[in-house]
Amino acid sequence: MTMGLCATAQTIIDEVDIETSDNVKLEVITPAEPVKETKKEIKEREKRLRELNDDVAYAKAANSMRRGYFVLVADFIEFGRSGYRHYAINGNSNFILVQAEDGIFQYALNMGNPGINGLGGCTNKGKVTKKRIQYKDNGDVFMQFSIVGRSIDIDIDITLYHNSNQALAHIYGSNTITMYGEILPYRDKDHR
Repeated sequence: MTMGLCATAQTIIDEVDIETSDNVKLEVITPAEPVKETKKEIKEREKRLRELNDDVAYAKAANSMRRGYFVLVADFIEFGRSGYRHYAINGNSNFILVQAEDGIFQYALNMGNPGINGLGGCTNKGKVTKKRIQYKDNGDVFMQFSIVGRSIDIDIDITLYHNSNQALAHIYGSNTITMYGEILPYRDKDHR
């Protein structure tokens, strides 16, 4: 079958007649000379580019929170009020995921103890309730919601910092947990 398609394409190409002229000359185009920038100009350009990238990341994160389809991927976690931090965490297993009315909060410390979820931590799945979002004067986005599940109910506060996709989340349940990380858009399950 593919052979027939190739033959048909070849036939069409053979039928096209291109007129040529002896007056046609090819012109070699050379690239433009690179702009000579000073070190200061390079730093300023790179700074503007970083700021632009931060603005785009912030806009995507804020929009995904507003729509209710996002994931906070944790860089590190803090437990309780004592400030114990665990830096060697994996973002794939430490996150807060919201997909409209469905939510998951999971942490996994991978410390040898399998824990409740088999990963050295805990996984809470449930329905997202009491969702509230506020836009602060300084540009921060503040979101509060609860995840109500079979095993536990938790309250979550997330602050997305202005001009970046960096966020801080406080998770209130039997213990207080704080997550630091990035807010990333998460695809709407109906629009893959």
